Amino acid sequence: MGHFAELDINNKVIRVLTACNQDIANNGGDQSEQAALYFESLNKFSEGGVKWIQTSYNNNFKKQYAGVGYSYLPEHDVFIIPQPFPSWSLDSNFNWQAPIPYPTVLTYGNNIPYIGIYWDESNQRWITFDANSNKFAWIPQSSSWISTGE
Repeated sequence: MGHFAELDINNKVIRVLTACNQDIANNGGDQSEQAALYFESLNKFSEGGVKWIQTSYNNNFKKQYAGVGYSYLPEHDVFIIPQPFPSWSLDSNFNWQAPIPYPTVLTYGNNIPYIGIYWDESNQRWITFDANSNKFAWIPQSSSWISTGE
């Protein structure tokens, strides 16, 4: 099955609908304007909708499958997920990156994994917990975790 994302005037995805592969093939094929126009003739815009863009469920084109709230960047022909945090920036591969790279040490002691690693936007740091619920902050300069005392 094919899929089309409905965009608003700001290129934000407001819904994603399924299309018949045969209809796409009979009307210009994958990623064609003709297929999008045919899809539009069958599926009118919702309030605020201005354009249908085909998206790939298997991430074969347009970077990734579109979801509600994603943005479409027409100059790069990609869909991107919403910005996770205000401090994060988009890299050249259209992935959001934290201002501090993700930790490289994921375990402690006898190779025991930390319990979840989370971005703390208010303190601009990565945090995690050990099995005893002790909280740790990532220190990128030393590639280590330190107890926050919390």
